[in-house]
Amino acid sequence: MTKLTYIAPDGATFEVEAEDGSTVMENAVRHGVPGIEAECGGACACATCHVYVDEEWMDAVGQPEAMEEDMLDFAYDVRPNSRLSCQIRVREDLDGLVVRVPERQG
Repeated sequence: MTKLTYIAPDGATFEVEAEDGSTVMENAVRHGVPGIEAECGGACACATCHVYVDEEWMDAVGQPEAMEEDMLDFAYDVRPNSRLSCQIRVREDLDGLVVRVPERQG
């Protein structure tokens, strides 16, 4: 299991144990993390699972692919560390990953 930390806009912290192979979005929904709407269910078609990856994790998580970049155009307050959490697969080397939930989605 890989530990993920979600930080809400109000500073509330949600730490979850995630199964490798699942996505950061799936674990947010499963554990009731507020602000991750995931309207499309993880199909990279809505941008309502937008998160900010903490800077120290950017290299490990990697850059978005073209389809994800296109969807990020619909996200609120996009930053260089923006990602769609449905596109981040949980894996062992992401143990301790920290993501921040934006003030709002879309």
